[in-house]
Formats: sequence, C-alpha cells, structure tokens
Amino acid sequence: MIEQIRLERFTAFESLTLRFSPGINLFIGENGTGKTHLLKAVYAACDVSKNQKSLADKVNRVFLPSGEQIGRLVKRKSVSTTGSFEVSRQVEGLGKSIAIKLSLSSHTREPAKATVSGAHKLWQEHPVESVYIPVKDMMANAPGFRSLYSLRHIHFEEVYADIIDRVFLGSLKGPADPARKKLLDILQQSMDGKVIAKNEEFFLKSQQGELEFTLLAEGIRKLGLLWVLIQNGTLLNGSVLLWDEPETNLNPKLMRTVVEILIELQRMGVQLFISTHNYSLLKEFDLQKAETDQLLFHSLYRDDSGSIKAGSFADYDALSPNAIDEAFAGLVDREIQQTMGGLGR
Repeated sequence: MIEQIRLERFTAFESLTLRFSPGINLFIGENGTGKTHLLKAVYAACDVSKNQKSLADKVNRVFLPSGEQIGRLVKRKSVSTTGSFEVSRQVEGLGKSIAIKLSLSSHTREPAKATVSGAHKLWQEHPVESVYIPVKDMMANAPGFRSLYSLRHIHFEEVYADIIDRVFLGSLKGPADPARKKLLDILQQSMDGKVIAKNEEFFLKSQQGELEFTLLAEGIRKLGLLWVLIQNGTLLNGSVLLWDEPETNLNPKLMRTVVEILIELQRMGVQLFISTHNYSLLKEFDLQKAETDQLLFHSLYRDDSGSIKAGSFADYDALSPNAIDEAFAGLVDREIQQTMGGLGR
C-alpha cells in the first residue's frame, strides 16, 4: 500500500511529508491547499507501476500544465529553482518499502528531461491497480471520447480518459465473491437497477427498461460508476481508489450509501484517498467506522508564512484545523444572531 509522499517545491507545496493510512485517507482544507494535487501525484505514481509509462510523462498528462511544459509544476519563485515529489509504498513479499521520485527544474520543458529515480524497476515489477475518479462525470460522455482522445490533441487531463478505460474493462469471469456481491446488491438497490453498456454507451437497466446515463441524475451516475468498478474487478484487494470530492451533485441521502460502500471496500483491502469539502460526508465516515477500520483525517492548511502544512488525526473530534466545522459554526452563529435580532450585543 502507499505509505508516504514527500513534496519539495512541487505545485503549491514548499515542503511537505505526509504518511498515509493503509485504509481510508480523507483530505480536508480550504481551496488552494493542494488536496487534488496530492491525489493526482499519488495516482500518477500508482498508474505507472502498471502501464510501464514514464512517471514524468504521466505527471505531465495528469496535471496538464500550460503548453505541457512540465517545469511549470515547480513551485513558482522569482528565480530558477528545482522541485520534486517522492511516493513510497510497501510491496507484499519484498519485506521493505520502495519509492519512486520525480525531480525537475522550473526550466524543464519536456518530460524526457526530468529525472525519475528510486526503485523504478521494482516499482514496475510489482504493479498496483489504481483508479482516479475526477469531479466531472465521464460515463455519460463516454461514447467516442476514447477514440477522440487517442487520435486528437484535446485539452483534457488524462484522468478523464483513464476513468473511461477503467469502466470499459470486461467483467471478471465467474460469480462475484460474497464481499463484492454484497456491495453490488447495496448499489443495485439504491439505483433500482444495474449498469449495462452498449456501443460505448451506458444504461441503467431496471424493471422499467433501459435508461441512458445522459438522462440520469449525476448522483445515480456516481453509484453506477462504483457498481461498474466493483463488478469488473478494478476495485479488489490491493488496489487504490482516489476520489476527488465524491459529494459533488450527490443528494445527501445517498451519502450514507456511498460511505458504507467505501468503508466496506477498505475492509476488502482497498486503500482509499478522498478529498472533500462536505460536512455530511465526513460525519458519515465518523459515524459508520468501526474500531477495527483504518482511517485517517488529513487537514491541510496554510501557516502564517503561507506555506501549506498538514495534520493527520485518527479521530474526527481531534481534527484541527477543521475548515468545514469552522464554516458550519459560522453559519450557526449568524443564524442565532439573525434570530435574536442583535439581542445581547
């Protein structure tokens, strides 16, 4: 599993080292504190273990800096500088951690001129299955997108093409094991159907017929995406799921189901990295987790100098600073003031 990331002058980060839970990792923080960048860096490192691409190429396509000049990912300064990030993980059977590192300067224009170091060969000899779910839904836009992306230079971060590739994987042979079947049943009940694909187009098949994804509420599409990734075996023991703001366009009533599925995936051996701005989602994790579940809340914030720092907590009540709680507390204070009409000032 992914153990740690160390960033030095990379994107928004001056210097940050963050250790991860082998189970669920939840990232909170104000906008601009690097939550999505952390997820993308971890995903790029995971993905190159399986597709044998260069880490520099993958990072460039995942972050998509202007002009695809990879040196623009170095933290901006008035003078020339260097940056890097390093991801380490435990590999079953090796009995040790291995790491892969990307180093580059602010003047590096092409990925081929960046430096990839560490246990690069071992990293690719022991592939890890991973999937990154971006904020924007792609299943409704799947028809024709893959061929367009492969044939034309279009300005889309590669995470969008990658998620479509994952959902088009064929189903695993044989019946689903009991753990997967349990999750598939929960999702089918919530969606009132199951997902099928025809000619690169997705449909929700129920007793009422087949409804194309373009006509579904986006919250139902999210459940459908989870169903497909579990059904086709992308999310199995030893895989990594990275999900950027799962609450987007999701009805609060469905958050309980989504969190239930994510906690069960962790119990099956899937490692999760989730960024969120949503109080209800965080509280669902806090309320549903058991003592044996492995979960860390990571709070990203800027210190007095403006540098991004992080604190990691196993207990939600200890989480500090908590930008989400602070925002909700502010709303409560304003509501009390409005109700009281300024009484007691």
